[in-house]
Amino acid sequence: MATKLLLLDCDSTLSSIEGIDELGRLRGPETFKAVEDMTNAAMNGGTPMEAIFAKRLDIIKPTAAELAAIGAKYIATVEPTAVASLAQLRAAGWKIAIVSGGFTQAIRPLADFLGIERVEAVVLKFHADGAYAGFDDSCPTCRTKGKNVVARRLRDEYEAGHVVMVGDGASDLEVKGDADLVVGFGRYVQRPKVVAGADKFIHSLAELVGVV
Repeated sequence: MATKLLLLDCDSTLSSIEGIDELGRLRGPETFKAVEDMTNAAMNGGTPMEAIFAKRLDIIKPTAAELAAIGAKYIATVEPTAVASLAQLRAAGWKIAIVSGGFTQAIRPLADFLGIERVEAVVLKFHADGAYAGFDDSCPTCRTKGKNVVARRLRDEYEAGHVVMVGDGASDLEVKGDADLVVGFGRYVQRPKVVAGADKFIHSLAELVGVV
């Protein structure tokens, strides 16, 4: 039987927060607002991811310790039905991966908490003292349509017959065509473009069990 593959966004989907915005918040209200505005511009589909990805990080220059703190915050703000829903989906034969434009080191603790082995996100680099040293720009999800690249790769790798993408943002909606079903997620934020364009739209991960 062909594998069923579920790809989940992280920020504003598996957790209520946007990790990059929370990092911006650490730098004060002006930086937070600037970073949040850039995030929203990309998530709503108006600004290409490439235009803001490096810029937000260069403004913030997050440390390794701050990234770890965001990892703990993801767990503290986990979507309330996620644990039970993912257990149900696993029992029904779904393989699950996180596909995110967020940061691997911050998402990993949440993935472990949720029992998800595979994380496709962006790896940040740090100097020996923990200071920011850039990011690995070979990670597909730092670019427009990067989630499409990952979806195709994982489909091949898992020999998946059915691929579902779930998320709140324009980058999740873009996966249409490379996923068999795109499910928009609106518990935390409802973006008009995603509401209009997704194959299905849900407001909690508990609803996902009935949709897929």
